[in-house]
Amino acid sequence: MKAFTYVTAANEKEAVAALSPSTRDSQAGGQAAPRSGQPSSVPMSGGMDLLGLMKDYIVSPDRVVSIKGLDQAIAAGASAGGGLRIGAAVKISDLAEHAEARKLFPALVTAAEGVGTPQIRNMGTVGGNIMQRPRCWYFRNEEFNCLKKGGSRCFAVEGENQFHAIFGDGPCHIVHPSSLAVPVIAYGGRFRVVGPNGAREIDAGEFFQMPNANLYGENVLQPNEIVTHVILPAPGQRSASYEVRFKQSHDWPLAAASVNLVMLGAVAPVPWRAAAAERVLAGKAITEAIATEAANAALAGARPMSGNKYKIQIAKTAVKRAILAASRA
Repeated sequence: MKAFTYVTAANEKEAVAALSPSTRDSQAGGQAAPRSGQPSSVPMSGGMDLLGLMKDYIVSPDRVVSIKGLDQAIAAGASAGGGLRIGAAVKISDLAEHAEARKLFPALVTAAEGVGTPQIRNMGTVGGNIMQRPRCWYFRNEEFNCLKKGGSRCFAVEGENQFHAIFGDGPCHIVHPSSLAVPVIAYGGRFRVVGPNGAREIDAGEFFQMPNANLYGENVLQPNEIVTHVILPAPGQRSASYEVRFKQSHDWPLAAASVNLVMLGAVAPVPWRAAAAERVLAGKAITEAIATEAANAALAGARPMSGNKYKIQIAKTAVKRAILAASRA
């Protein structure tokens, strides 16, 4: 990888100041912009995603700012009746083992337990999982100047697309990679972010952006902003997550569902809300027949590509099993 300067930030203020030299970059919301305008400074916590991007020359910053010094606590939230405030620097393994989080937000803890391997969970952070870039092999391969990197086309359209999106209609057919973002949105959570203009909170459901709105990034972050906390309101419903993977260890899900009612992951460029499934479930006792009906409704608008029609059935399975798991919680 390209040589870079490494800066350790002890707190939010230092992190924002260390990132600020890249204010000339106009790319919002990611650690990698098109090759013609890559950010000169990027944040790093566990480094599980960023180091891979740097080794593959997808992003080549001049400065890497360690944000491991940010809040690493899981604390009671400010909302009446409960809730949690989770520091972005919390290790995924610590979230997976947190008793209060498991009691209040089982779908989130289940998702955390399924991330990577124990070694990755011990290094990777909550914020890093939420902010990871797409796993699309064309985007990750430096030999392909794909649409998302400033090229002229999405190679998945006519290429190997068996793991790509079945919702969203492009122009870039990535799928959202974060396991934790899906239940956070399902729970009605918010992200606290901080940057040169101070701190703000963003509804998790409005945080991620489709490629037609932000082709070169995946979210609404402004230059040099970083996610500092995940804020979850008091839980009000039963919930569960269910993921289907090609292999059970160290793999990203082919399809995932978090039910608080219904939210789908790994099927679209952003976590995909299944409003049709919610309407099926509204006011009804959960039975296997109702869960099946809701799963069918959730996937009714899917538009698969040439190689990923199978994802419709496994996504239906994920939705159905998540609903049934939530009903038994």
